[in-house]
This record gives sequence, C-alpha cells and structure tokens, in this order.
Amino acid sequence: MSDRAALLKGIRVWLVFFVVCLVLSGATAFPLVHELRWTEELLRTLSVPEHLPGLMDWIERVRRGLDTADADHPFLLYGTDWLAFAHLVIAVAFYGPYRDPVRNIWVVEFGMIACAGIVPLALICGPIRGIPFWWTLIDISFGVFGVIPLHVVRKKIKRLEALTATVPAVPAGAAVSG
Repeated sequence: MSDRAALLKGIRVWLVFFVVCLVLSGATAFPLVHELRWTEELLRTLSVPEHLPGLMDWIERVRRGLDTADADHPFLLYGTDWLAFAHLVIAVAFYGPYRDPVRNIWVVEFGMIACAGIVPLALICGPIRGIPFWWTLIDISFGVFGVIPLHVVRKKIKRLEALTATVPAVPAGAAVSG
C-alpha cells in the first residue's frame, strides 16, 4: 500500500469514527424522556445513589423536568429534536473530507472550531441555566474528546497534501511513457 493510500485510509477511518459518534450523539437527543427514565433505572440497579448521590439527584431532577415538559409543554422538547437534526446535518458535511480530504479540509477545521466553541458555551450558559459545574465539565469533554480525532485527521490531511504536492501531475490525455 502506498503512503498516499495509507494516509487516505487512515483519514477515512478517523472520519467514520467521528461521524458515528456525532450521529449517535444526535440520535440520542430524540428520545430524551425515555432515555432518562432508563438511565435512572439503570443507575438504581447499579447502586449509584449510595456511591454518587449528587449524580443521582441531578439525574432525578432532569428526569422530573423532562417529564413535566413532556406532559405539560411537549413543544419545548422540539428544541432537542432540532439539536439532534443539527448533529445529523453536521455529520453529513464530513462526507466532503471523506471523499476529497485535501480540498475539504475546511470542514475538519470548522469541526475543530465548533469543538472549541463548546467550552465557552458551557462555561457561560451552564451557570445561567443552573447546571452543576461538574456536569458542565462533562459537557466540555464533548469538545475536548471531539477535537482529538479531528486533529489527527487534519494532521493526516496536511501530510497527504504535502505528499500529493511532491507528485508531479500528469495532464489529462497525456501519454505516459514506460
């Protein structure tokens, strides 16, 4: 396998990994009410309330809030539907770098900027919305962990770009002598 082919394969594997994580993150925003009920039941089964009462209190509070919103104001949950949709749309954008990494590196860089943007958003909006600081750190981790595969992909794309630049281009229709 050539260096170019190996780089392209590595880029695509990392992009698929990132897109799968983005899609899963988005898809889980649709059934929040049910997910939180299941999560609460699972945490109780695992005896989490005895070991991490703060976490359990937070999960219960969020579940009660979602139950109330679902029962009395279900239109509020429409916002999380749009959140999920945004994740899915952003995931589709990564087809560009999958197809042609060098030309579409901007999508990867845009993703890295979006990951960095999670930090100030969480630090500003978390306290405004009454989110516990430790949960804000969990939210921030999505940006921190999300930027890692994108950083790896960007480095690989830059190497691919350099490698491609050193290979002389053969004009279309030109005869190649052997």
